[in-house]
Amino acid sequence: MGWLSDLKILYHLTLKPIRGKDHAARLESFYSGQAEAYDDFRKRLLKGREELWQAIPFPTGGTWVDMGGGTGANLDYFGDKIQQLDKVTVLDLSPSLLKVATQRMQTRGWTNAESVEADATTYQPATGPVDVVTFSYSLTMIPDWFAAIDNALAMLKPGGVIGVVDFYVSRKFPKDGLKRHRWFTRNFWPTWFSNDNVFPSPDHVPYLHRHFEPLHFDECRAKVPYIPLVRTPYYIFVGRKRS
Repeated sequence: MGWLSDLKILYHLTLKPIRGKDHAARLESFYSGQAEAYDDFRKRLLKGREELWQAIPFPTGGTWVDMGGGTGANLDYFGDKIQQLDKVTVLDLSPSLLKVATQRMQTRGWTNAESVEADATTYQPATGPVDVVTFSYSLTMIPDWFAAIDNALAMLKPGGVIGVVDFYVSRKFPKDGLKRHRWFTRNFWPTWFSNDNVFPSPDHVPYLHRHFEPLHFDECRAKVPYIPLVRTPYYIFVGRKRS
C-alpha cells in the first residue's frame, strides 16, 4: 500500500460524510469504502495491539471472541498458534470488514475461526462461556460501551480474561497511580475523534479496573501518521474475571 491508499483512508477519516439511521449502518457507511486498505494504515495508527496479545494468557484449547474484530487482522499476531485454540470468533457489525476477515481465515487455513455479524452489547456464543474476550480499538466506537463490557463479563468463564487496547483520555482528577492528562489532551482528542464517531472516554479505565482483577495495565502515547509532534494517548488493559 502506498500514499494513494493513504489518501483514500484519510478522505474517509476526515471528509466523507458518515450516514445511517443506526449504529450498524453508520459503521458500514464509514468502513465500506476503505475495507481493503484498512489494515495497512491502521497498523501505523493503532499501537499496542501486539503488546496486548503478548500480555494475554491464551489457554491451549481455549475459546476467544474478538469484539469489533473487523478484518480479523488481530489473528495475524498469533500466526500458526491460532490452531492451538479450539475456536476463534471475530465479531463485528460491518459486513465489508467481515468479508475481509473471512477471506483472511480461508487463505490462512484457519478452520477453527469464524466471522460473525452481531452486536457486541448483546451477542452470546451458542456454545457457552469463553476463555478470552478482547476489544482492540473497538470500545471507543461502541455507543453503549459499558453494556459491551458488561456483556463480555457475562460471556467469560470464571477466571476468564478480558483484553482491551484503545484510545482514551484521563479523568480531570484520576485515581492515585493513574496518569492525569492536561486540559488540551482531555478536550482535543474527544473532539478530533468524534468526527469519525470514535469517542475516547475518561471512564473506560476506571470501569475496567472496577469490574476485573487487573493483570496488566499500561498508559502510553502513539504517533499519528502525517501529523508531526502529535501523540495520542492509548491504554492497554488485561484483567481477569473474579470468581
